Amino acid sequence: MNFLNIFNILLLFGLASSSLIDRFRDWVYDYKIVIHSDDHEMIVFEKWLINDKYIEDFNSKNYTFILGHNQFSGMDSNEFSAYLGYSKKYESVSNLRGNAIKVSPSIDGSFASFTSLPLSINWVENGAVTNVKDQGKCGSCWSFSTTGALEGAYYIKYGDLVSFSEQQLVDCDNLKNGGKDHGCNGGLMDNAYSWISKNGGLCSESSYPYSSGTKKTSGTCMKTCSLIYGSDVDSFVDVTPNSDIAMMSALVNQPVSIAIEADQKEFQLYKSGVFTASCGTNLDHGVLVVGYGTLDDEDYYLVKNSWGSTWGSDGYIYLGRGSEYNDGAGQCGLLMEGSYPVL
Repeated sequence: MNFLNIFNILLLFGLASSSLIDRFRDWVYDYKIVIHSDDHEMIVFEKWLINDKYIEDFNSKNYTFILGHNQFSGMDSNEFSAYLGYSKKYESVSNLRGNAIKVSPSIDGSFASFTSLPLSINWVENGAVTNVKDQGKCGSCWSFSTTGALEGAYYIKYGDLVSFSEQQLVDCDNLKNGGKDHGCNGGLMDNAYSWISKNGGLCSESSYPYSSGTKKTSGTCMKTCSLIYGSDVDSFVDVTPNSDIAMMSALVNQPVSIAIEADQKEFQLYKSGVFTASCGTNLDHGVLVVGYGTLDDEDYYLVKNSWGSTWGSDGYIYLGRGSEYNDGAGQCGLLMEGSYPVL
């Protein structure tokens, strides 16, 4: 079935207009959506229509954030979760923290109250964050969160912004190579820090480039790349959970890896503004907090995602900040499992 037939059918049933068809065509072109057949085109168009209506209805209600079309607009919630390889059995790191340094404001003495904290911090503006990357069709978010935190720590210590290799973690951080993670089937940032420590560091992105986004699987661990000098993780710190003061204190020093729940439709179609929608704590996605502040009177954490720059606000999301979210566990559970490496 070609577009002319689709157009005629939709007009007959009053389901679409020529402008809607044109917008769908533009979306397919702009986001380089691969259409396999006429039947597939109809399926994608139907899901796009549902999401288009959802975006329009949502944005008419004047929330603190808006939705918009992106590369996931042709997917329903189940397809979206499957595409990103979300783990429904995300293992809590609470049992893995015996080897970590325990840090809280009362212990390290950095900041004792909100009034003593800076009003804002932004590690993107401070030069400690690499460009937004794209994990593709692989559940490797944990590796991107890990490299992001390592990149920040490395820049702060050495003044050199290096893009580290997610693919090395995906291929090598497994039981066979002395690790505990599972490639495209999920992993934990604390596990990855431990593997980097045992490995003596990590290679650069340029010497071990990412390929699992299209292959949808890990590959053979390559040991020919050279480890970046100084990238050896000496230890890692687990931020005191469910504490804005602890998270903000950590962020004053460097970017922080976190886990969140990201399977909500509003998250899938997020475009800009401070995300304050209902969002649970079933952690299924690893990301990187790179700052905090206030936007339009809404307190936020600035979070770098790994879905490319076409998602969200140039690849970032502003998550609501404050004790009102999930009884103190943070918006989408962001305060539950924060950690960062020490070099």
